[in-house]
Order: sequence, then C-alpha cells, then structure tokens
Amino acid sequence: MSEGSRQTEHHAAAWLARRDGSDWSTAEAAALDAWLSAATAHKVAFLRLEAAWRQSGRLKALGAGLAAGELPDRGRWSQTRFGLHAAGALESAPAFDATSAPPGTRTRAPSPRRGRSWIAAAVLAVCALSLAGLWRSYEQVEPLSYRTPVGSLRSIGLADGSAATLSSGSGIDVALSRRERNIDLIRGEAYFDVAKDGARPFAVQAGEHRIVAVGTRFAVRRDGDEVRVVVTEGTVRLESASTDGRGQPVTLLPAGSSALANASGVLVRAGSAADAERALDWRRGYLVFLDTPLAVAVAEFNRYNTRPLVIGDATAAQLRIGGSFRWSNAELFANLLEQAVPVRAEREAERIVLYSR
Repeated sequence: MSEGSRQTEHHAAAWLARRDGSDWSTAEAAALDAWLSAATAHKVAFLRLEAAWRQSGRLKALGAGLAAGELPDRGRWSQTRFGLHAAGALESAPAFDATSAPPGTRTRAPSPRRGRSWIAAAVLAVCALSLAGLWRSYEQVEPLSYRTPVGSLRSIGLADGSAATLSSGSGIDVALSRRERNIDLIRGEAYFDVAKDGARPFAVQAGEHRIVAVGTRFAVRRDGDEVRVVVTEGTVRLESASTDGRGQPVTLLPAGSSALANASGVLVRAGSAADAERALDWRRGYLVFLDTPLAVAVAEFNRYNTRPLVIGDATAAQLRIGGSFRWSNAELFANLLEQAVPVRAEREAERIVLYSR
C-alpha cells in the first residue's frame, strides 16, 4: 500500500471512530460528508473499513458484559482468533488530537469524562484496519444479502468501492474476496456501477447466465429463465451455460447495447448510451414506453405496485401506448389511459381492471 493510501485509510478509520462516539454532532456529520465527497479514494476507504467492521461482528462478543465506555481488563482480548491484544493496543493508542484528525476539521481537547471513550474509539479504529487487512486476504467470504420489497428501491455501497441499485422486489447476494467479486441476482433487477479492478473481475450470476465486467455500468434483470442486460458505460461480457452439451458463444456488449438471453439464445440490440439510460429510468421513478403494447406496459407497472392493473379483454391488451409515467402511481396511469386511448378503467378495492371501449 502506498503512503497516500495508508494515510487515507488512517483518516477513514479516524472518521469511523469519531462517528461511533457518543457525542457525534451535526457539524461533524457535515464535515464527514465533505471529506467523503472530496475524493473517490476517501469513500472507498471508508466503505471498506465500515463493511469490514460490520461484517466481523466479533468485537461485540469480545466486549459482552461491559458497560458503555468501560474498558476491558488487561489481557481480556489476548487470546482471540484475530490476535487482538487490547492491553497493548490501549497502551500504544494516542489520544485523538489535531495530528490524527482528517484534514479540514477542528478538534478540541477531550474532557476527562470523554477520555476513556476516545481511547476505546481508537482501539476500534485499529481493529477496523486489521479487519480490512483480513478481508483482503480471504479467498472466500460469507455472502451478504440485500432485498427490496415491492414498490421500493435501494442503493447499496459495496466494500470494493462499487455501488448497486436494487429495483422493486429484487434481491442479490454479494461475495467479495481477494481474487473475485461475485454477485448472485436472485430475482428482479439491479444496476451496478463497478469500481475498476483489473485483477478481480466483477461477475453477476443470473440463472444460467453470467455477466462479467472489470469497471463499467450496467443493469441485469431476471424474469424466470430470461435475462436482460443493459450497458450504459464500458463493455461487459455475457456468458451462457451450455445446452445439449454444446458451448454457447460469448457475447460482448458495448455501451448503449442491450441483450435478451433465454433458452433460445441471445438477442442483441444496438443503441446509444442515451437509449440505455432511458431503459433504466426506473432508477429515477419513471417507466418509459415507446409504441408499447398495453399488456406489456401493465406488466411493468405491476412490478412496482401491490395493487395490480389487470387487462380486461384482448382488444385492450393490443392497444399501443407511449410516454413517461411515474411507476409509483398506477391510479394516475389508469386516468391518463382513459384520456389518451379507448380504455375504460374499473377500480376495485384490490385491483384496477382495464377494458377496451
């Protein structure tokens, strides 16, 4: 690790320790936000240490039975699988002062009452740094699971500096190790902003299909055995499991393209980056339709709402619509349909039925 990276990690650890202290203020929260926004390296270091601390969950067990702010007896932590020697760490940990604070922040001399809690926070920072080193050395790690209910989106910062946005009713399992970054898309759709790391490919498994990137932005959607990939930046590789003993060709997808993969093969559609962004407007709360059959549009709306829209007859299903609509308001969508196309909506307590007229 370079000197600059080491210094950044020390600053990130100091921020983590301060945030978990008992006197965290609004001003300090704003200062942390400013420090994180100043450089991507700051955010990556902070997220990595935070994830390592969260994932370990072991220091809570080591401190079980101690009152808040109480330090363990000398030697209490000396025999642990992580080799944490609390007594030695406490002897060598300096009080938090201007030399250890991240740049651009003001510090104040700790009161005797706060002194012990700052020492404990310094121990936490040292342990977090140690755990971050352990995380890098793992060959395999226990996956972290993330889920969203219907009608909700979720943004997630991953420990490698990447980010994921989960669509409504979606789920992923994340397993990051020293050599690999593996995501299992259990259901639904997710958008990935991948941090560049040529030594560790970023792979999303969706059923029988695997989407691989090094550093790029793309979305993967899983509907049963069918998978859709949309690339907004960079290039990704789409791999499909062999069928009937025959290997399937690998498909390279550049920015602006999309692919639909199923048991019949892979259908690729070229386009612009703007086209790809519009296809993913669900991240901003919208669904965009261009000469789309009403049955298809209704199916999309139902992915985001617990009160479903129902097609009442075959003629209504075949009507074509276009426009940008808020996916959170199916009632408004039905009202607009009645004004724009020959459709009549019957509103029931648990559903809205659309009939042709």
